[in-house]
Amino acid sequence: MRKRFVIHEHHARQLHFDLRLEIGGVLKSWAVPKGVSMNPAEKRLAVAVPDHSLGYIDFVGTISEGSYGAGRVAIWDNGEFETVGNAEETLQKGKLILNFYGKKLQGGFSLVKFNDQPKNWLIIKADDEFADYGWKLETVLEPKK
Repeated sequence: MRKRFVIHEHHARQLHFDLRLEIGGVLKSWAVPKGVSMNPAEKRLAVAVPDHSLGYIDFVGTISEGSYGAGRVAIWDNGEFETVGNAEETLQKGKLILNFYGKKLQGGFSLVKFNDQPKNWLIIKADDEFADYGWKLETVLEPKK
């Protein structure tokens, strides 16, 4: 069964991207400093952060100064995803195999937890028909000057 996902482009102290997957009635979330890549040769760090409520999936705006995560937030990509196997169980085991059906992200990905670092994961694009070895990440918001 397909569920929703969103990737927020988050211009906080440092630009990063927040991957959020609808699993178990919440948005399981990871901060991806360099953004998700469609290039299978680029393994990207994804740091687990606290779950967010499902209502946050459509959030766009500015988190006010002085608040956690202060800065501008835009939707970089969204759509649906499905997992191979039960998402909650495979997440607990530290490896999700995903298929994204987004506007930018398409096809297979793996989200794999580091054995010795519980918050650190890698997100890796599968070498499938959607792979793009020349992938260049483009932001939707202009950098703050």
